[in-house]
Amino acid sequence: MAEEKKKNIGVQLVENLGIKRTVVRPPEECEIRLRPDRIGKYFKKYLNKFVFMEFSDEFLEKSKFKDIMQGVPIPLRKRDIKDFEGGEGLQATHIGENMAWVMGCDPKFKYTEKYVAYLKKLFNYKIYEGMLKEGRDAAEREDYDNACIHFRATLCMQPNYLHGMYSYARVCRSMYLSSSNQEYVGRFKAEALDYFELLTETHPRFAQGYYYLGYAYLNIGLYAKAFAAWQGFMKFSKNGKDKREIKKRMLQIQDPIRIEQGYTEILAGRYENGVDILESFLNSQYKDWWPLHYYLGVGYARTSQRKAAVNQLKRTLELNGSHIETMKELVSIFEDEGDKTNLVKYRKKIEIIEKDIAREAEEMQKENEAIEKAEERKEFARMQAEENAEAHELAQEAKKREQDRVALLKNSGKSNAKKKPGKQQNAKPEPEETQTEDKKTKTGVKRLK
Repeated sequence: MAEEKKKNIGVQLVENLGIKRTVVRPPEECEIRLRPDRIGKYFKKYLNKFVFMEFSDEFLEKSKFKDIMQGVPIPLRKRDIKDFEGGEGLQATHIGENMAWVMGCDPKFKYTEKYVAYLKKLFNYKIYEGMLKEGRDAAEREDYDNACIHFRATLCMQPNYLHGMYSYARVCRSMYLSSSNQEYVGRFKAEALDYFELLTETHPRFAQGYYYLGYAYLNIGLYAKAFAAWQGFMKFSKNGKDKREIKKRMLQIQDPIRIEQGYTEILAGRYENGVDILESFLNSQYKDWWPLHYYLGVGYARTSQRKAAVNQLKRTLELNGSHIETMKELVSIFEDEGDKTNLVKYRKKIEIIEKDIAREAEEMQKENEAIEKAEERKEFARMQAEENAEAHELAQEAKKREQDRVALLKNSGKSNAKKKPGKQQNAKPEPEETQTEDKKTKTGVKRLK
């Protein structure tokens, strides 16, 4: 009851700030393990670094998580296999790091729920704090994929973790700002916006969530929403420098907010109200802003001011010559007036523009595919270099172990030769392979068949 009351108070705070999205979203919209994964395809390549084994039955019998991990494969890197086969064993924190990578790459992985239960039982809340730190360190190095994967793993562990949500939204923002691939930019921009919104809905007193949400709205032309988000920032922030910055921004968008209200009225069918608002900006600093003329033209057309509508729509095309919706409005007007010359003219323009758009979209798709393939080749080369270096190191270590083994056998032979005949040894030295096998069992890991 107290928890529900606390949640309602948080929602009311956001409502008082004028932000509309105050409903508590269902889990399939807000939990990373359940919601659609718009950016996961960029991380699946890292799963190739892992092979999967299981904890041995003997190990599970002695452990406190047999009920969780029985029959559940655990992810290991090639170096981990070397450590395992060398008898050194694996630290639980190292296995946890591997699980974090798998969950972060694919939150919908078949065994994510089991990994979460295992890690929580073994480490409690400290595990996702550790994942967060790994992610932040990677972000500092601008290793954004690494950072993003760790933040996603953090959210698998605790979907409403404030710092996990904030860091994830921030790194998604950094990732789209650093890319020229339009599809990539679109996907990460949408993910960043969604998580900044979720952050303010889940933690309505966290000021920085509103700071970045305001900029996210501003970048897509939602000025009223940006203003409302920044009201939240001004209410909860104690950072004087940032508050001065945002106060200045809020003053700068007063007129765009009013223009946005004008075309919102047009879209809502309240044409006269919209026209009254927008007309006042025709001689302002926004006189060259094409949406102003477009929506004013639509308003004029719907209020039977066709001549004024045509003037505004033509002005729109002077500022944005490929805006098809403007041309369609003109076609509609000329069709009603029976102006066949202009009707044919603008229909041909629409046809040409649509073909150009289709061609540009195809070219853009090819360009994006080329960028992705280049990135994939670069990543493959990097991973191949890592694997080659690792293989070389493993070979050198194997060679050294063999040399040590030969030296041990040679020394053992010399020692036996020095002993008096007929004197029995108290204990026969075990071959190193047997010792290794014993240690291998202690690691508690078995290969998957």
